Amino acid sequence: MKRKLASAIVIAGMMVSVAACGGNDGNDSKDAGPDSWKGQTLTVWTMDGSAPPQWSKDVQAAFEKKTGAKLKFEIQKWDGIQQKITTALSEDNPPDVLEVGNTQTPAYAATGGLADLGDLKRSIGADWTASVSTSSVYEGKQYAAPWYFANRVVVYNKKIWDQAGIKTTPKTRDEFFKDLDTIGKKTDAEPLYLPGQNWYFLDGLIVGQGGDLVKKQGGKYVSNLADPKVAAAMEIYKKYASYSKAPKDKDEATPQQATVFAKGRTGAFIGMGWEAATAVQANKSIEKDLGYFTVPGATADRPEGVFLGGSNLAVAQNSKKQSLAKEFLKIALSDQCEGELAKLSGVIPNKESLESNLKGNAAAEAAAPGASVGGTTPLIPEWAAVENTPNPIKSYMTAVLNGKSPAAAAKDVEGEINQRLAQQN
Repeated sequence: MKRKLASAIVIAGMMVSVAACGGNDGNDSKDAGPDSWKGQTLTVWTMDGSAPPQWSKDVQAAFEKKTGAKLKFEIQKWDGIQQKITTALSEDNPPDVLEVGNTQTPAYAATGGLADLGDLKRSIGADWTASVSTSSVYEGKQYAAPWYFANRVVVYNKKIWDQAGIKTTPKTRDEFFKDLDTIGKKTDAEPLYLPGQNWYFLDGLIVGQGGDLVKKQGGKYVSNLADPKVAAAMEIYKKYASYSKAPKDKDEATPQQATVFAKGRTGAFIGMGWEAATAVQANKSIEKDLGYFTVPGATADRPEGVFLGGSNLAVAQNSKKQSLAKEFLKIALSDQCEGELAKLSGVIPNKESLESNLKGNAAAEAAAPGASVGGTTPLIPEWAAVENTPNPIKSYMTAVLNGKSPAAAAKDVEGEINQRLAQQN
């Protein structure tokens, strides 16, 4: 998924002291060793904004010191990247290591373009957070390694909450609804800005209800939108939307919800931490009023389900330097380097034990609790076509918010979803 980590760094609003990272794992490669690596060059594709310059510099130094090989980072743009990666993986001389979106990983794995990293999982991945590692696995095999992640939080206006007399942030969904009620009664502010088609927030609610958007029927995937668990998630969304005057037929980017929030007349919105930087860019004076908290779940001991966007690192099946590529991954994914990335960028690392590196970054600290209970859209290659514009699930959401029952709204779009799921990839 596409992220804006440069903005996340701005939101951190602090100077961090980060030790240079390096891998401490021994070399367990059977087909190559340090002597044979000397003089080679490993090519790594990372996406624009993903790897902070200091992190890249430290990883490169550690890698070159350990292996005697050279490391070449090539920064890629998000526009058109899926086709570019697909093409590169089919060639005889692809980049050795690639950053791939977590929800896109199954599609690349299905083509046969990614190397099996089961041995890497066994050597360094025993304590990867299960929810973030899931997207690295396709048909039971480890085709990538989890790198970094992000999820939605509640961004709120402290000034408005103070005006409403609210002293603490909510720990349960019902407490949150009560606070929104209070804002509506005691202030002139719109309690919550939530457009009708904030699709990834709904996906998180579906994760929280234990629902799935697809099911297997007759050997193929079909829509599961009519499932009662999906309907329950949509009813929760509808309750949230009742506190908002936002358009029911628009998403969070139309207009940008952060710029609406920046006007100072909205109690809160649900979005990525970096969106707060967008609000500050639109209205510098709101910076002092920014606050964040974890999207609360039904009970205080478990946050709401959230959509986990992020990136994995994969090795090209056609790479001639697979053992060297795995040495790179051991360094890049080491606790020290993952911790450095979390400190510099405010992203969720691949282990819960490393979340302490987010301390002092309010947005990241609010996001971290949701990561362990988060999830993604269906991790099947066929899913990508479902989200193409116009997204039928967004149409479903608008229909429900306009009064149609979840069951009836699902029935209206399931034919389109099934048609898209049946497309050849």
